[in-house]
Amino acid sequence: MSGKFDVKGDFLYTKDHEWAATNAEGMVVGITAYAVDQLGDITLVNMDVKAGDSVEAGKAFGTIESVKTLSDLFSPVSGKIVKVNSELESKPELVNEDCYGKGWMVVIAPSQAGEKDKLMSATAYSDMLKTIDH
Repeated sequence: MSGKFDVKGDFLYTKDHEWAATNAEGMVVGITAYAVDQLGDITLVNMDVKAGDSVEAGKAFGTIESVKTLSDLFSPVSGKIVKVNSELESKPELVNEDCYGKGWMVVIAPSQAGEKDKLMSATAYSDMLKTIDH
């Protein structure tokens, strides 16, 4: 696991501590190292969506449970679910081990151009983290 202030420079971020990275299929979405640090040991990842489902920016697409709490997972953009990381059902610890890699949650094909422009850059997200955690 990386440090809680680990931020990937080429990813986009939300105020809810999700990250989004563009690939050939769409936007890969997961939770940040800061979110993982706040949650602690993750015990369950529950996706309320499957491939082909539509999601709306800012709305929950699943939940993540840890030894500390239960939190919603929010979609950073509107669009269609292309893929769900089904491996997390049996191995939720992948999020703790590699939140920016094997611990990804879903891939979304964005439906609204320009929506990703509302997400934070790595610099803006890092600046936000400095204001909430001293």
